[in-house]
Amino acid sequence: MAYSDWMSRAHLTITVVPRFLDEHSHPERDEYAFSYAVTVANTGDVPAQVIGRHWVITDANGKVEEVKGLGLVGQQPLIQPGTQFEYSSWTRLDSPHGIMHGEFYCVTEDMTFFEAVIEPFALVRSNSLH
Repeated sequence: MAYSDWMSRAHLTITVVPRFLDEHSHPERDEYAFSYAVTVANTGDVPAQVIGRHWVITDANGKVEEVKGLGLVGQQPLIQPGTQFEYSSWTRLDSPHGIMHGEFYCVTEDMTFFEAVIEPFALVRSNSLH
């Protein structure tokens, strides 16, 4: 099977639900905490393992932080077709809103590497935009 055939069969769909963490934020010190729940669904035809991550986090002041590392919350899940992996994490910004995006680095069982894109999503303190 050609490389392009395997690539068309390997696909992860990533959904992120962010939430402002008022109880862990300190606006008087410009510290705003956000959690984000991530669902990684294997919508392809072959098993795929997430081996690493890359997040780009930008606050409202234009400050950019990049986070790279192995796995997801200490795991490198092998996700079978039709199943999903879920986890939660958090981040802190110096402003009451910002944006995140990135990619997960993945591999199929035959060692074909691919990236699963995480579309941009907003981190927003609900009363900061009024």
